Amino acid sequence: MDLKKLYSLEGRTVIVTGGRGTYGAGISEGLCEMGAEVIIASRNKAKCEELAASLRDKGYKARGEALDLSADDSVRALAEKVYRDSGRIDVLVNNAVDRSNMVSLENATREKLQASSDTNLTGQIMLTQAVVGYMKKQGGGSIVNIGSMRGLDCPHFPFYPESWGEQPLSYTTEKWAMVGMTKYLAGRYGRDGIRVNCVAPGGFNPGLADDPDKKAFVDTYIRNCPLGRWATADDIKGPVAFLASDASAYITGATLVMDGGWTIW
Repeated sequence: MDLKKLYSLEGRTVIVTGGRGTYGAGISEGLCEMGAEVIIASRNKAKCEELAASLRDKGYKARGEALDLSADDSVRALAEKVYRDSGRIDVLVNNAVDRSNMVSLENATREKLQASSDTNLTGQIMLTQAVVGYMKKQGGGSIVNIGSMRGLDCPHFPFYPESWGEQPLSYTTEKWAMVGMTKYLAGRYGRDGIRVNCVAPGGFNPGLADDPDKKAFVDTYIRNCPLGRWATADDIKGPVAFLASDASAYITGATLVMDGGWTIW
């Protein structure tokens, strides 16, 4: 098949959770650029629809929907609505992350840990459960989990100023779990034509890079990153589009690292 056709997402319906956020906006735009109909989903439907409208103004296919990953009814309702409206769900991008309940070991409580994982892990699993049924019915699909380089290593504590406080244990734990979830789902549903892969970004936080109070940390990261720069929204488009498309048809259970080479050290 022609390589351009392998990368094309024309006629595909894609759900991007957290699809208007730091990572999500670039992911949503990139998938639209490849021809997909993109459903941008988060708790704030109005904000999702605002981004979707801007993408439609560019000639792309996108719409905003409400999704609360901590509520099973909301999870099931989104999957049902997308399948009913579009007739299929070809790709799920598990991108959403709730940072409000992330805690260090010293500050951990059962309630905070559960609140964090409700969105960052359990919620991803429950939405995947809801979507897999439709993918099996239509003969296959692709699931792309957005993990982190924190799912491959741990924070390099000497680089973080004390004024930032302790780095959250919960985030590292949840991101490591997403790598394991990716492998499990790939093994379990491969025979159903469902591929499951993970992207592990690092050095990508435009807000952090623009904050003068964080400049020392960003500069330290850049000096120690093999590619010598901070990531941009364009850097995450390619890996996600590749794993969503037929160009990666024989790839499943993999974690594609997008960190400028940070984790090679």
